[in-house]
Amino acid sequence: MASSADGSGLATWQPQEEGLREICGLLEQQMAPTSDDKSLIWQKLQHYTQFPDFNNYLAFIFARAEGKPLEVRQAAGLLLKNNLRSAFKTMPPANQHYIKSELLPCLGAPDRQIRSTAGTVISAFVQIGGVAGWPELLLALVKCLDSNDPIHMEGAMDALSKICEDVPQLLDADISGLSERPINVFLPRFIQLFQSPQTTLRKLSLGAVNQFIMLMPTVLYMSMDKYLQGLFVLANDPAPEVRKLVCSAFVQLIEIRSAVLEPHLRNVIEYMLLVNKDSDDEVALEACEFWSAYCEADLPPENLREFLPRLIPVLLSNMAYADDDESLVDAEVDGSLPDRDQDLKPRFHSSRFHGSEDAEDEDDDIVNVWNLRKCSAAALDFLSNVFGDEILSTLMPIIQANLSITGDATWKDREAAVLALGAIAEGCINGLYPHLPEIITFLIPLLDDNFPLIRSISCWTLSRFSKYIVQGIDHQQGREQFDKVLVGLLRRILDDNKRVQEAACSAFATLEEEAAEELAPRLDIILQHLMCAFGKYQRRNIRIVYDAIGTLADAVGGELNQPKHLEILMPPLIAKWQQLSNSDKDLFPLLECFTSIAQALGPGFSPFAQPVFQRCINIIQTQQLAKVDPVSAGAKYDKEFIVCSLDLLSGLAEGLGAGIESLVSQSNLRDLLLQCCMDESHDVRQSAFALLGDLARVRCELCYSYTSITILHDRI
Repeated sequence: MASSADGSGLATWQPQEEGLREICGLLEQQMAPTSDDKSLIWQKLQHYTQFPDFNNYLAFIFARAEGKPLEVRQAAGLLLKNNLRSAFKTMPPANQHYIKSELLPCLGAPDRQIRSTAGTVISAFVQIGGVAGWPELLLALVKCLDSNDPIHMEGAMDALSKICEDVPQLLDADISGLSERPINVFLPRFIQLFQSPQTTLRKLSLGAVNQFIMLMPTVLYMSMDKYLQGLFVLANDPAPEVRKLVCSAFVQLIEIRSAVLEPHLRNVIEYMLLVNKDSDDEVALEACEFWSAYCEADLPPENLREFLPRLIPVLLSNMAYADDDESLVDAEVDGSLPDRDQDLKPRFHSSRFHGSEDAEDEDDDIVNVWNLRKCSAAALDFLSNVFGDEILSTLMPIIQANLSITGDATWKDREAAVLALGAIAEGCINGLYPHLPEIITFLIPLLDDNFPLIRSISCWTLSRFSKYIVQGIDHQQGREQFDKVLVGLLRRILDDNKRVQEAACSAFATLEEEAAEELAPRLDIILQHLMCAFGKYQRRNIRIVYDAIGTLADAVGGELNQPKHLEILMPPLIAKWQQLSNSDKDLFPLLECFTSIAQALGPGFSPFAQPVFQRCINIIQTQQLAKVDPVSAGAKYDKEFIVCSLDLLSGLAEGLGAGIESLVSQSNLRDLLLQCCMDESHDVRQSAFALLGDLARVRCELCYSYTSITILHDRI
């Protein structure tokens, strides 16, 4: 595919014109916005990977094809980077040498985008092959940094910053043939570049040093005074990206090496207070992280106490929605509009009996973007847990003042005040407790506020006081207040706004957990509202209704087993159950919901048990077939369906007791369970053995033939 001047290697490798033209043409088509079939173009590019020198072509195009569009050259460089991960180990040394020799001059390329892409590819080389595999690189980087040429310095610093971000430990390691560790050579140069007149060099060098705070190599520890002096000099840098890195450094140091900051702590706190109000939101956000980090660090609270009267107003001010907060747009979405696919987060079944390998904690907030508002609320929460009621004398007058202001123009301040009450609900409960009846009385009308974000935050804040609202049921006034909160949340569950629906359902689930059997006398109205929401909600929020119903079943138990309640609850759930296919992931929350209901109803679930039991058997069979033959199964294999079905069968066993034996005896559960107990997935095995244990507890006759499974369990 290419020519070489001699047979000893590819030092003088040259591409063939035809191959070069074809690859460049494909890259141009791939980058063209009007290209029709990019997948076909990609397949053609992948076809070239079978040629040993294809990556040489990419390196040549990236480094030397100056007549080609910049986007094409960058695309060649990025494709080269991606290819390295799969091709590096089998790549002939001569090819590696050629590619590396083409990359190094690109550190001084006139175009910044080429320099940046070169840094990306170089970092990939170092990640895969290590520093020792490319000794010329370190010499070239040092030479560029010492050249006093801004372009070469920036190119080298760009590559180094990416190496420091990706694999900092490789620079803090002994390397054969080098007299000292690479970081010992580079770190003094990084710190010196803090004084560069070039913003990019200041940013890249500071970012590079920050990557080593966690590792804390000896050279950084010994240079700590110079590093801190450099941070103080950069603290007032005109570039916000540099100030953000200064804040990040102080946050990391307070988390990991707080002792080095103690002599300077007062100045650092003063600085963080100042930049917490920075005009750049990203700088202010990074500064705000400092307060939570401080509270978690092993530092005396006294150092921060005197700053609280100045800090708390800043936090409360930053808790108000910014004008460009995407939540403001989301809050206006009509609840009747169907959810878009991108609105639906991936759903993993969270087993009742064990954790899931894939499950992730879901943020209660519908918008999962971390921002200054949320960070400020988190900081206030931390401060309340450290300082307790001490902060109330500063905080409460501001909250009261903001809540007393009326008018549409000030709704964000009112909303922030309600958020603040929720944030301190745990840490300041002793000081708030005597005033809780008045606080709750004030919050209840806000559930009907004109602004949806005030309605939603009021739901959340009330949920933070759920424990104490329930405790008050023992006396008449508290019982009346509980009913008002309950009815208010149920009303908001039927809100037309999706954001409010989610907040209300989540808040109600929290109240359910605290109230438990106290909900029994109110089951009719609760079920009517939940099932009305079930018919009203779109796909995303209907999952939360399932959770609320499941939590209700867990809370009231057998109280749910009354015909009047079941007539409200079961028909809509059964109808949805019949609508969903065996491969629809919307089954997960419904199956989880049925698990709770089956356990709560006990033998009362018998009228619904047979079709539910058989559906679980069918799902397990389908998924086990899909594992070996997805075409015949008509579904892709997903172990979550098996785990979820096994867990529901466990719920049936627990609820029906010995009544499940007739269902088991007429099924092939024994064979399916044996397969599940031998499954390679830990989650599947664990749910299978949990079901086996539940069947044994109800003395199911089938369990007496499970000797092989018991022996298998001992081996596992």
